[in-house]
Amino acid sequence: MIQVVLATHNAHKVEELRRILGDALTGIELIGYDGPEPVEDGDTFEANALIKARAAALHTGLPALADDSGISVAALGGAPGIHSARYAGNRDDTENLELLLANLAEQDDRAATFDCAAAFVDGEYEHVERGIWPGTVLREATGAGGFGYDPIFKPDGLSVSSAELRADEKNAISHRARAFGQIMPVVRKRLLG
Repeated sequence: MIQVVLATHNAHKVEELRRILGDALTGIELIGYDGPEPVEDGDTFEANALIKARAAALHTGLPALADDSGISVAALGGAPGIHSARYAGNRDDTENLELLLANLAEQDDRAATFDCAAAFVDGEYEHVERGIWPGTVLREATGAGGFGYDPIFKPDGLSVSSAELRADEKNAISHRARAFGQIMPVVRKRLLG
């Protein structure tokens, strides 16, 4: 069993990714990260994911996976984008969501994407994939599941917010599932041959 560290201190995120990846983890043990958090000063989701993966790989000596994600709204020029987690100035999901709704109050164009960059670092080897989940921003929050912007994001082709999806439904189609679904064949080839 080859250990791969996931560059997050959030045990729930490790479990979520284990559920998303399922059989793609055969032969791989995904473990949490206990090292220092790097400064995420990249200007793209890809850059920030690589910063986190590099830090985890350097600290642990293990191959590392990391992701950076957020919501990008067309009418706001792609904002909040990489600033999604601290859009309202701190890491408060409710305040971030309310600020986004306020900034879109007069907008008819509510097209948005959930974006996720997944990065893999193994020594000098680096690879990044991007998953994009298109949708629209609702005018009010609905649903009790998920977190972050899920209650106001309606994926294209669905009639409910991502917060109204069951965890297994969301995990099958989300931006994170798309990004990691694309990167895992690369990880498996690199580590397992």
